[in-house]
Amino acid sequence: MSETKNEPAVFHLPRYHEIPNVGLYLEQTARYISECFAPFLEGVITTSMISNYVKRGLVSNPIKKQYSREQIACLIYITAVKTVLSMEDIRLMFQMQRDICQVQPAYDYFCDLLENMLCCIASGKKTPTLSAGETEAEQMLRNTVVAVAHTICLRKRFALLQKQIEEKKAD
Repeated sequence: MSETKNEPAVFHLPRYHEIPNVGLYLEQTARYISECFAPFLEGVITTSMISNYVKRGLVSNPIKKQYSREQIACLIYITAVKTVLSMEDIRLMFQMQRDICQVQPAYDYFCDLLENMLCCIASGKKTPTLSAGETEAEQMLRNTVVAVAHTICLRKRFALLQKQIEEKKAD
C-alpha cells in the first residue's frame, strides 16, 4: 500500500494468473506471500504456519515439496483473513467456496473486494453496503473482507503511531 499526499493508499494482491505457475518450495512460498503483504506488515506468514495449515487440512500437501498456484492462492487468503476468522471458520469458508465455484474466480473476487475495501477505508469513502441480490456466501465473504480491511488499516495506523512515538523519544 503506497501513499502520496493527495492520493489514497493503493494495494495490489496478485491475481490468480499472476501467481507463479511453477511450484514454489516452502521457503519461497512464505517469502512470496510475505512480500504480497509487505506494505502492511513484515513476515506475515512463516514456514511453520504454512506447515501447520497443511497439517490441519486447510491446504493440500505440496507435490514434491512444491506449492502450486492454487495452494498459494489459498495461503494468501488464509494470511489475509486469519486475524478475523478462526481456522474452523476458514475451513467452512473454503468448503462453501468449493461448493459454489473454482478457486481461481473465488480468489480473484476476494482480491478485488479486499483492494476496493482498503481503498474506500484509506480514502475515507463510505464502504459499499450489501446488496439485496447477494448470496449468503457473498455476504459472508464481504463481511469478512470488511473486517480484514479495517484490521489492516488499524494495524497500519498503529504502526505509524508507534513510529512517531519512537521518533519523539529519539529527539
